[in-house]
Amino acid sequence: MKSQGDSCSQQEVSSYSRSVFSGKNVSAMDRWVACKLMQLIGNPALRLKLWNNEELMSPQKAVGTLHFHDRGSLYRVITNPDLHFGDLYSAGRISIGGNLVASMEEVYRSMQQVSKSSLIAQVITAWQKRPRTNSLNGSLNNIHHHYDLGNEFYELWLDKEAMQYTCAYYPDVEASLEEAQIAKMHHVSRKLQLKPGDAVVEAGCGWGGLARFMAKHYGVTVRSYNISKEQVAYARNKAREQGLDSQIEYIEDDYRNISGEYDAFVSVGMLEHVGQQQFKGLGGVIDKCLKSNGRGLVHSIGRNSPRLMNAWIEKRIFPGAYPPSIKEMMDIFEPYDLSVLDVENMRLHYAKTLEHWLQRFDENDKKISQRFDENFTRAWRLYLAGSIAAFTTGELQLFQIVFSRQENNQIAWTRSHLYTQD
Repeated sequence: MKSQGDSCSQQEVSSYSRSVFSGKNVSAMDRWVACKLMQLIGNPALRLKLWNNEELMSPQKAVGTLHFHDRGSLYRVITNPDLHFGDLYSAGRISIGGNLVASMEEVYRSMQQVSKSSLIAQVITAWQKRPRTNSLNGSLNNIHHHYDLGNEFYELWLDKEAMQYTCAYYPDVEASLEEAQIAKMHHVSRKLQLKPGDAVVEAGCGWGGLARFMAKHYGVTVRSYNISKEQVAYARNKAREQGLDSQIEYIEDDYRNISGEYDAFVSVGMLEHVGQQQFKGLGGVIDKCLKSNGRGLVHSIGRNSPRLMNAWIEKRIFPGAYPPSIKEMMDIFEPYDLSVLDVENMRLHYAKTLEHWLQRFDENDKKISQRFDENFTRAWRLYLAGSIAAFTTGELQLFQIVFSRQENNQIAWTRSHLYTQD
């Protein structure tokens, strides 16, 4: 039995028993490459199984099994693990036995221990391309890739109340997904100190749930901008059904074209799609539309320090995505003298949200595979499970930043207003 930290030389691996079948022999070179791959990702506590069912590494406290089903998958993934692992897993050429989330957490933790100065790490980083452009046309294509998969797909696993595809807020860890998403919308509305008659502009509205909630519960009028045709159509229909269409205008247009003046600016889950190069431009939009006593809130996935999105997620799931650090986010506020009033990190709330999403996704996996295919289902399961692991291990953060004009003194004296019981 090899321990997690043992090295794996050609001589050592050749001593392991193997069961060769169907002519799928494993060479000493194959074993050496497989062990080098594990070293590259920090020797996580995973069993390593090859295409002939031979186990090369079997840590005593293994949380799962990484299984390569053919030689090509091994040699392809070692050239760029961040990019190729996801494609090979989606195609069924790599599988993970045991708890997928726990296995991904183990990989993230082990990779955090890998020296960023190692030659291999530098090469892989150099291979990563910048996110796809978020120009006007680029943003339209990027959003279409992810959000126009069909409303029916997202209805299978998002909350039933407001179709919120963003981090929920759990005042109680035992809260349901629906309860937590309602609590999130109250949390955002209170941070903005909304009151009846306020004019609110929303950049990136998803399926429009937050706008409807603010209009119904806080008596505001809302203009919501979104470039996803399917989401805007869904949002408009829901507003009509709930008799809120006189208070809400859903606009199928880019946030860069926001016009008018508003008491509050809000953006929940859009900044990840904006792109770092566009942050100053977003700040200019806010500066142009916010009244002198205006308040704002930006809610975004982020990082502790600048780093590109995982290459596979950026290519296959979220094209153009970039989760910024707080330092990078300040490019929105500093050039326009916008004062940051409050910063809250809700990463564990996002991990909990994703756990609920993954559970519902798995409950509907047959429907999803019938609508798309099994490769699509595996890809999205990996994305959701990997995202849970990223938040629980601190690879990703979730920031809510509240801000206002620097001369605005009509701001909250304490945080007591955030925790009023409904």
